[in-house]
Amino acid sequence: RMVTVHGRTRQMFYTGTADWDFIRGVKDAVSIPVIANGDIITIEDAEQALRRSGADGVMIGRAAQGRPWLFREIDHYLRTGTYLAPPSYAEMRSLLLEHLHDHYRLYGDETGVRSARKHIAWYVRSLPGGEALRQHINRLDDCAVQWQAVADYFDNLGAHMERLPQELQEKLIACVAQNTFKNACATT
Repeated sequence: RMVTVHGRTRQMFYTGTADWDFIRGVKDAVSIPVIANGDIITIEDAEQALRRSGADGVMIGRAAQGRPWLFREIDHYLRTGTYLAPPSYAEMRSLLLEHLHDHYRLYGDETGVRSARKHIAWYVRSLPGGEALRQHINRLDDCAVQWQAVADYFDNLGAHMERLPQELQEKLIACVAQNTFKNACATT
């Protein structure tokens, strides 16, 4: 009833560039909806992927890790041609804490606290003090303590500014594009 096409070969893995023009060939060959996937990191990428592929929609993977608001930003832009403001720290806090609650419930305390570390890191990778938080939570073995550390971190950010400044938003996008979560993508 639908097919999703990733614009890279298996041999390419995460290297090279997704071929959205190839996806157009698939779209032209079938009568079912086609979803384009691969290298869709920004709103502009989504728009270009749709235009070049002729696809009926886009699928986003790694670019949404720690950025669940990306979907609404793309949807809003495609419908209106205007950009939404970055999420507030209060919204990011709420999203991540709800995510952690569900994560702990799904995986249990022992596995949940360990596997949540990467999710927390994705959310905070370009935020002020994000690297320090990542290092701190990597030493925690208790879900409640980890959850509280995240809550306190966002409360502190929210006390100093309302939302992610544009330059940090751009840095976050650059980190995702480079597929890197190293210290170079964290601010202190």
